[in-house]
This record gives sequence, structure tokens and C-alpha cells, in this order.
Amino acid sequence: MTRRATDGPQALDAFLVAEVEIDAMLARLAALSADHFGTSSDEINWGDVGTLNHCRARQREITDSAFSEGEHAR
Repeated sequence: MTRRATDGPQALDAFLVAEVEIDAMLARLAALSADHFGTSSDEINWGDVGTLNHCRARQREITDSAFSEGEHAR
């Protein structure tokens, strides 16, 4: 990581706090996915599909930005 002269330990601390929070959110999402997002296959309805598609779209925005893909492609 290259540090600019104006950056300080506070920026690194804030970065690490955000990284830990992201890691915790990813772990929670992975666990929820492993549990089929808290649904039972015999109870899934179109509302569940809509909710999951909404979550997928938000995640797509994040991954597209992180990996310079989709509308964030360079």
C-alpha cells in the first residue's frame, strides 16, 4: 500500500475498521446463503424471489465497482 504524505495512521485505522466490518457482513451473508436465506423450498414464493433479486442487484453494484466491471468498467 502506497501512502501519500498527507495520509496518516488515522486513515489506516479507519480503513481497517471498514475492512473488518465488510468481512463481518460477508460472513453473515455467506452463513445466510448456506441456510438458503432462511427459506424452505416448499415455502418459497415470488416475494422471496424479488427480495433475493434485490439483494443480488445491490451485491452486483458492489462487485462491479470493486472489480471495475459492468457500468464501472474502465
